Amino acid sequence: MSYPNLPYPVESYTRGAAFARALGERILVLDGAMGTMVQQLKLTEADFRGERFKYHVKDVKGNNELLSIVRPDAIQTIHEQYLQAGADLVETNTFGATTIAQGDYDLPELAYEMNLVSARLARQACDKFSTPERPRFVAGALGPQPKTASISPDVNDPGARNVTFDELRDAYTEQVKALLEGGVDLLLVETIFDTLNAKAAIFAIEQVFAETGERLPVMISGTVTDASGRILSGQTVEAFWNSVRHARPITIGLNCALGAALMRPYIAELAKISDTYVCVYPNAGLPNPMSDTGFDESPADTSALLEEFAKAGLVNVAGGCCGTTPEHIEAITQKVTTLTPRIVPEIEIRTRLSGLEALNFDDKSLFINVGERTNVTGSKMFARLIKEGNYDQAVTVARQQVENGAQIIDINMDEAMLDSLACMQRFLNMIASEPDIARVPIMIDSSKWSVIEAGLKCVQGKPIVNSISMKEGVTPFLEQARLCRAYGAAVVVMAFDEEGQADSLERRQAICKRAYDLLVTEVGFPPEDIIFDPNVFAIATGIEEHDHYAVDFIEATRWIRANLPHARISGGVSNVSFSFRGNELMREAIHTVFLYYAIKEGMSMGIVNAGQLGVYAELNPVLRDQVEDVVLDRQDPVGRKDTDDTRTSTERLVALSEDFKGDGSKKVEDLAWRDQTVEKRLSQAMVTGNTTFIVEDTEEIRQQIADRGGRPIEVIEGPLMDGMNIVGDLFGEGKMFLPQVVKSARVMKQAVAHLVPYIEEEKKLIAAGGGDVRAKGKIVIATVKGDVHDIGKNIVTVVLQCNNFEVVNMGVMVSAAKILACAKEEKADIIGLSGLITPSLEEMTYVASEMQRDDYFRERKIPLMIGGATTSRVHTAVKIAPHYDGPVIYVPDASRAVGVAQNLVSENANTYLEDLSKEYDEVRRRHASRQATPIIPLAQARANKPVIDWENETPLRPKFLGRRLFKNFDLHELAQHIDWTPFFQTWSLFGSYPAILEDHVVGEQAKKVFADGQAMLKRMIDGRWLTANGILAFYPANQVNDDDIEVYRDESREEVLFTWRGLRQQGVKREGVENKCLADFIAPRESGVIDYIGMFAVTAGVGIEKQEQRFIDEQDDYSAIMFKSLADRLAEAFAEALHVRVRTDLWGYAPGEALSIEELIKEQYQGIRPAPGYPACPEHVVKRDMFDVLQAQDIGIILTESYAMNPAASVSGFYFSHPQSQYFNVGMIGEDQVRDYAERSQRTEKDLNSTLAPVIA
Repeated sequence: MSYPNLPYPVESYTRGAAFARALGERILVLDGAMGTMVQQLKLTEADFRGERFKYHVKDVKGNNELLSIVRPDAIQTIHEQYLQAGADLVETNTFGATTIAQGDYDLPELAYEMNLVSARLARQACDKFSTPERPRFVAGALGPQPKTASISPDVNDPGARNVTFDELRDAYTEQVKALLEGGVDLLLVETIFDTLNAKAAIFAIEQVFAETGERLPVMISGTVTDASGRILSGQTVEAFWNSVRHARPITIGLNCALGAALMRPYIAELAKISDTYVCVYPNAGLPNPMSDTGFDESPADTSALLEEFAKAGLVNVAGGCCGTTPEHIEAITQKVTTLTPRIVPEIEIRTRLSGLEALNFDDKSLFINVGERTNVTGSKMFARLIKEGNYDQAVTVARQQVENGAQIIDINMDEAMLDSLACMQRFLNMIASEPDIARVPIMIDSSKWSVIEAGLKCVQGKPIVNSISMKEGVTPFLEQARLCRAYGAAVVVMAFDEEGQADSLERRQAICKRAYDLLVTEVGFPPEDIIFDPNVFAIATGIEEHDHYAVDFIEATRWIRANLPHARISGGVSNVSFSFRGNELMREAIHTVFLYYAIKEGMSMGIVNAGQLGVYAELNPVLRDQVEDVVLDRQDPVGRKDTDDTRTSTERLVALSEDFKGDGSKKVEDLAWRDQTVEKRLSQAMVTGNTTFIVEDTEEIRQQIADRGGRPIEVIEGPLMDGMNIVGDLFGEGKMFLPQVVKSARVMKQAVAHLVPYIEEEKKLIAAGGGDVRAKGKIVIATVKGDVHDIGKNIVTVVLQCNNFEVVNMGVMVSAAKILACAKEEKADIIGLSGLITPSLEEMTYVASEMQRDDYFRERKIPLMIGGATTSRVHTAVKIAPHYDGPVIYVPDASRAVGVAQNLVSENANTYLEDLSKEYDEVRRRHASRQATPIIPLAQARANKPVIDWENETPLRPKFLGRRLFKNFDLHELAQHIDWTPFFQTWSLFGSYPAILEDHVVGEQAKKVFADGQAMLKRMIDGRWLTANGILAFYPANQVNDDDIEVYRDESREEVLFTWRGLRQQGVKREGVENKCLADFIAPRESGVIDYIGMFAVTAGVGIEKQEQRFIDEQDDYSAIMFKSLADRLAEAFAEALHVRVRTDLWGYAPGEALSIEELIKEQYQGIRPAPGYPACPEHVVKRDMFDVLQAQDIGIILTESYAMNPAASVSGFYFSHPQSQYFNVGMIGEDQVRDYAERSQRTEKDLNSTLAPVIA
């Protein structure tokens, strides 16, 4: 195997060259956990102290590094056990052997000694086992430190830090020196959860190498802490790699935190993008306090997972972290050392930057916008905020730049009245805590090297330094370049040398060529990290010498692209138009033309106002021609229309600029409607959902009414309700759709919120005048006890309010007693009940019976409206209505709610109710006389079960048994799995996505709500409004009793975790169609076949309450409903994404699956994931056992007493892998199956009649 290009050449290593060569020959094995082995020794506090530290002032138990001094025998024995097991390299016992970490024990002075002694112990052990044929290697371990340079320790001060880069560098420097003295072969920077800490370690390593003349291979290993695929400080795996790649490590990899099964996708990503060797040493699964090692994976489990990694070509070094022992390492050695090591790929040359996310580009990439507004010299507002110390608002400026499309943000604090260095540090620390900003790379911009270096010590990603030059000579230029490289930054190089700025094409070419050669040959700077700024100067100044400045820049760009391979080109775009400052429209036009030509010639990026960039094709043709005359310095100007016109192109453009003045805002809204009367403006705002002027207009009409002696309430009763009546009429006529109605309600709510203070002041007058708004009626609405779903209910609330009903929305999980008490207190005209899960049907029946029992409701015959996904007209008429003498009305969706409610409070209510009673009587009659569903005996149904040849089946074992958590799953990945069709159904827009977008009836509205949904989804992801957590588990399982599934703790099958009682189809089937039960797809216990089952629970609703409340507080129902509907979509997407992972990897029974999102939605895959409460398993009861085994509370999901999941944006179910497994509908079952079920489950038939009511024939 050829040696990769990225690491230092083998011959450059003064030690460890044999290790570098061995990596190309076979998979090497790293040792296992030192801490696990120490814990098994069960040492006491006295053992850790020894004689030397007998009287130390602090407890030292747990300070494992101290054992190298007080119990060297124990540490050496552990090293030798791992070497005996087959390890090729062992880590020194120095994970926490720094002054910073030892400071927790008041032993910082021991750091050097600890490292020296630990290195010598590992060296002695390796020398004992090394042979010429198989040398063993010592890896000097540098741990992450207990303090972080990127994360604030104070939630109230995001800019605070409890350790500095310099303190970290000094601690690591001492550690590296001692490790080298102790005889290590290589260095391992490991368990990185803050990349800035790791960059300090890398800086220290290179500093020591430079001082000592030594060079050792360096291994780097990060720690992905959860299912977000990010390290703790927020970086993605690729961003992390871009940030540390400048170290030219011999290996890059991951360790700790996750077990191998969950680590695989991130290792696969590293294996694909890394042009060096890959190392992986995972934990032995998840923590398990009942295990001897503290973790749940056996040697066989961990080694099998790493064997699969190796067979997939993902690794060059494998080993173990927490919970792994010599037995694990021996098993890993046996599995992987004979397999072919990963072949290091050739990676294309690209500039690779990073914030929390990676930004990679090359000559073929689109132009990159560098946001310019976080620059005190370019933005007066930003400068004012910094001077005032208002960093919170200054951070908002950065956020706006990113939201407007900046892919990099330039930060400059060079102002005479500022402490630039302190301001740079503070601001960079502040934005590091804002993930929606910190996701993009930083450009550290200053003319002062001290400020630049201070900034470099604050940024964990790979930034750009803006700038360095040869202005002060070659020596400082090279020194600064070397430091930029050591800090891991790309550089902007100004076309500036000892003679001054380059102001001609020839000078630009000469300076850039000279700088390029010096950087590439003398510093070893990667050419793709060199970004030239050939100087953008102002044109149209009236000075003839300036006329060619733009052309010179464009030509220089072309020359750099052609002659300086892989170098990039940037520039301060706003400079070119400086002569037109104050006329933003003209400046924007000049920028647009300048960029159009510069980008065509190879300009890679530019410092611009990302929110104000024009589109070349949309420029006014006259303006464009004259701007081009100036930018391109045309000798034959296209914009000169009169041959007698002797003016210069600049003079013509200056004259034309009088016709093009403005502030640069491109979107000009048609405000002609603002010329109407205020009453019509309010109606217009209601119909269009426009909140821009609603407070202003509401106040205007309030003052008009007040001036004539009226009251504030009249604003609501008059013009506002007139507007809402128009909305209601349009909605009823099908000329407006639900999303528009909800937006209209938002306008109404904001107007009312403005009026409330005035109304409160007149409470007495209002009471005297007849009370509240003359509502058509008052409705109390609630999601019933045990159910947490409320999107549909909230939409009904909004629609009813839009139609002048007063609605008291009681929320979710509301008991019958509370609903009825509220209805009495509010003197409600109607009660509305909502529910999504089947147990809610029984609760609705209970509410109806309680209303019947209460004279207040029975005598008044208060109407009861029933709605929700599981309800139906038949169920309402047959199961609920008979329990209450008053009206019980089924409402299928929000659009029907208004009509029902209006009929109930109208003068013709009695006629409506009489007709409804007759209709429901007919429904009940038809239901009673319907032809009963043919039911066959249970024994006959079992005889017609699917036939599976279990004697010739060997179910595939999942890659692990037990639980695995997926905390903080990547929302970006989930967004790719969204099924959008149900999203539109939430808004009562029916049709399949994407066809619905072109529907002739609802297409236009579907496009608008889809655009709003996409925009909010982006904000949700970028701002991390939600946390997505998941959990899954695999266990051995077998079919018992024909229809049940026993789930076992382990493969001994001695302990039953729970038994899932199944239901079998009993309907008459045509020939060749079986009577199915889910248990059919699991091997019967008597077959002797060990089968398996999976189970899962996922949620995208952690944190949903905070953001939802913000929208509610802002009177923004539209956004609140949009937000919750998207959370639901993300939860379903999570279930889909995790199932893909199960099929292709974690269970791996369909490893070659490559289905599109459309094919996934159509369920064109092997295996199923049925959920309790759905047709194949209509009973919810098993959820309780499933959740207990999963311990779903660990990811923030709980079950209500009615088996609803909270948060509502959650999904759970089981995994079946058998190829014949399929979804089906159990349908109606017979009394014989109910009796058999009762006998099997030891539950009463009364209980079953309740939980199985919807399916009992």
